[in-house]
Amino acid sequence: MGRVVGTVARGILSPIIKKGDDIVKIVTDTVLNASAAEGFEIRDRDIIAVTESVVARAQGNYAGIDDIAEDIRRKFGKSTIGLVFPILSRNRFSLCLKGIAKGAGKIILMLSYPADEVGNHLINAELLDEKGVNPWVDVFTEKEFRELFGYNKHTFTGIDYIDFYKSIMEECGIEHEIILSNNPKTILEYTKNVLVCDIHTRNRTKKILRENGAEKVYGLDDILSMPIGDSGYNKVYGLLGSNKATEDSVKLFPRDCPKLVEEIQEEIRQKTGKTVEVLVYGDGAFRDPVGKIWELADPVVSPGYTKGLEGTPKEVKLKYLADNNFAHLSGEELRKAVSEYIKKKDSISFDSMVSQGTTPRRLPDLIGSLCDLISGSGDKGTPIIYIQGYFDNYAV
Repeated sequence: MGRVVGTVARGILSPIIKKGDDIVKIVTDTVLNASAAEGFEIRDRDIIAVTESVVARAQGNYAGIDDIAEDIRRKFGKSTIGLVFPILSRNRFSLCLKGIAKGAGKIILMLSYPADEVGNHLINAELLDEKGVNPWVDVFTEKEFRELFGYNKHTFTGIDYIDFYKSIMEECGIEHEIILSNNPKTILEYTKNVLVCDIHTRNRTKKILRENGAEKVYGLDDILSMPIGDSGYNKVYGLLGSNKATEDSVKLFPRDCPKLVEEIQEEIRQKTGKTVEVLVYGDGAFRDPVGKIWELADPVVSPGYTKGLEGTPKEVKLKYLADNNFAHLSGEELRKAVSEYIKKKDSISFDSMVSQGTTPRRLPDLIGSLCDLISGSGDKGTPIIYIQGYFDNYAV
């Protein structure tokens, strides 16, 4: 009998990883132990994926709200700061806001509506139509927004995020205002000092602000881009990708991931003679059809991956071949014809109809999203994912 299973992805149980642990050794040993225990062999072009959380934990890449406050003071002084377009998240932004509030003189918090950039909704978008609101033009104070839309809780968390963020600023005893607008320039009517809090659109937001009279413009990626004392930091992403660790500290996105994945790849090669691909993954990139949330709250899906994971899939559509090129065939003849076509696919144009509908995304993003779904974010205890057969196809 020929091959009957395609891609297999396994969640690998690992020890609980703490600051200072040798993450290369732990990942290598855990995978090899799992291979021996479960009876799967290590093969060339298998994929080992490690969640960013345990990498950052092993690095001890943490910072406290006082570290955030100090960096805010260094960059802005004790001034009025406009916070533009933060996402709505207890895990991602609440402690950042607390640290910013401890360092600022006053905060103007500007939220986008009806949702943040990753799909967390303040209100149902259909309410805009009912109320005759143009979200590209209309600007609201907190009071005006409440009068028009009332109080609304998040579909999954049950949190009213306007109230939640307001309570954090009140707890910190800082003067504040909340406004709602989708135009970055609105904040300049309140202050010329702006902290850009959006993730994937941050460069455009910064550019608009600088071109329209802002005096100081930083992003969350600029806060803790260097250490404050002995704090953690991330030179590329700063506070982006950070998560709540304790009530007064955050875990930052991991550093030096390109070097780490190469070290794991080399360790596996030395112990097995096989060349596997390796990546570090964070949030996947996909949309929840109920909550409308785009999962990707990290700045990237994968902050580090080996060279064999560069590029995008080069695939043809089996159903197109079956319905068109080989519509006259069936059974074993159809299987052989499709297999032969796939073996020669490197010679075809991937602009042709036979490849339309295949996934036009980068391999690290596809694989990282698969891994995020398998490991989840709770108590599964599988921060390492082992994938086999990802690069196989119908003809292999």
